[in-house]
Amino acid sequence: MADTKEGDEAWRKELGIPSFEDGFIQKYLDSRDALIDQEKTNRSDQQFRASLTPLAKEACSIVAHIRQEERKTTWGGQAPGNQDGGVYPGMMFGLAREKMEQTKLWRIVSKMPKGALLHAHFDAMIDLDWLVETSIDLPGMGVAVWPSKVDDTISSATTSITAPPPVAKVKFQYLGSNASDIPGNAAAWTDDYVPGTYLPAPAVADNFPGGGREQFVRMCVSKCGISVEDSLNHHLGLNDVWLKFAACFEVIGSMLPYEPIYRAGVRRILTQLYQDGVTWVEFRNVLPYPFYKEGSTEKESDPVAMLDTFSDELEKFKASEEGRGFGGARIIWSLLRFQDKKTIIDSMTQCIEMKLEFPELICGIDLVGQEDNGQTLVELTPELFWFRKRCVEEGVEIPFFFHAGECLGDGDETDDNLFDAILLGTRRLGHAFSLYKHPLLIEQVKQKSIMIECCPISNEVLRLTSSVMAHPLPALLARGVSCSLSNDDPAILGHGKNGLTHDFWQALQGWENLGLAGLGSLAENSVRFAAYEPDQNTKEWTHDTKVGLHGTGIRAESMRQWNQAWNEFCEWIVKEYAVEFGGFDDDDSE
Repeated sequence: MADTKEGDEAWRKELGIPSFEDGFIQKYLDSRDALIDQEKTNRSDQQFRASLTPLAKEACSIVAHIRQEERKTTWGGQAPGNQDGGVYPGMMFGLAREKMEQTKLWRIVSKMPKGALLHAHFDAMIDLDWLVETSIDLPGMGVAVWPSKVDDTISSATTSITAPPPVAKVKFQYLGSNASDIPGNAAAWTDDYVPGTYLPAPAVADNFPGGGREQFVRMCVSKCGISVEDSLNHHLGLNDVWLKFAACFEVIGSMLPYEPIYRAGVRRILTQLYQDGVTWVEFRNVLPYPFYKEGSTEKESDPVAMLDTFSDELEKFKASEEGRGFGGARIIWSLLRFQDKKTIIDSMTQCIEMKLEFPELICGIDLVGQEDNGQTLVELTPELFWFRKRCVEEGVEIPFFFHAGECLGDGDETDDNLFDAILLGTRRLGHAFSLYKHPLLIEQVKQKSIMIECCPISNEVLRLTSSVMAHPLPALLARGVSCSLSNDDPAILGHGKNGLTHDFWQALQGWENLGLAGLGSLAENSVRFAAYEPDQNTKEWTHDTKVGLHGTGIRAESMRQWNQAWNEFCEWIVKEYAVEFGGFDDDDSE
């Protein structure tokens, strides 16, 4: 530790102020270090850190020094372009994204083996520009708009320019092979247009005032995502942003369920995830979901065709050259918590039917939607017990993977979902943002081997936390809770890319105690707690997750494969960066 500045010795000696070299000060500092080290033994990643190879420890040390350098050269006040302030480590994601993607740390994290993605909503993962452009170009696709009643002319002292008309809502729909014969191709932008009337998509897009197709695509994309401005306006509260968030799914859901788009979308998502180092994914799909077979304008009566299509594209991807080595994907059947109980029961019944038909695909069930404005788990207890009884009667295992504690409350009915989720036997907890307030539940989660699916960027954009620096996950890690990182709804939340690199980068740069070793532990946890064997009972699941790579079966083998990839990744870091950033005594792995 640095002592006093040169020239201070005289007055310090005159006042009798001790020096850091004095024995009793050194004894205090030793006690301080011992106390910090003692606390770290309680961390959930402590065992992973202890098992690091010498090469992995060196990689962790290198990454720690790169992180510190970039906190000064990229994010510090004296960095180029930062002198005016407003740029700092851990700043809000929407403001930091472009800059973070230019860093050395980004390059490193993008190459990291990230294991399994366990918390991701399928219809919020497809890149939006591709989705809109593909929908417009697809033969037979139509679009309807609901214009806002505002003047569409921008005037100035010298000119009057035609501006894009304000659009309140837009939806797509397959109209059939004769869609191009529908009259009035440009009528959406005339006074005679009846809002909500479907017209051929190419003509509507090409005739969009003030910019044609390019501007039309931009407008549609804006209806499918949360803007940076919305993500920053935390003073408007959760309900405000959730209204915008929910509206995005309606627009996306008008394009994605048409079979040609859905097939291409499945393949695209899997490809992007695998390229980002994800080898396994469990999608939350709200089911039943409207689905239209190619060439049909009639909605399918059940999810069989959609699940068949998903399974087909998954197997094709795994068999392809680009998908070689990809582990697989499963679906967590998701119910909307704001729906009436009869609708929820009907969906539960269909979930069991689909599990019998697709036993390897359906791996669990959840309730999704804004917790604060939906039915709580205790309100749905009779239905949930009925579902469990029906599963036993049908001889199927469909475990709970509940969202719970995705809220700011402390002791309110939404926060209490955590109690019910644990009592009902959830195997993982989605978000659990408020868990850190509950010391007893923390112990329960540890004893029952329940892992937390943490989504830091989602929690920030949806206004639970102002930035990654204020996120409660470090408190859970410090108390020994098993966690992993997920991206939740990357297309809607402004990631701009699929994959986990943004969330991993935010955690690594934002949390001092994490480091590359802690990030590795989070990735390993995702593999440990993935639903590789969807028919495991609770006893088998708990045993497998506790023994980890020392066990047998798919989980243990997947963990061994991940550990091999992790060590190869650490070797790459050392080869790539040791000359510039290696050779220091301290490291980040302890």
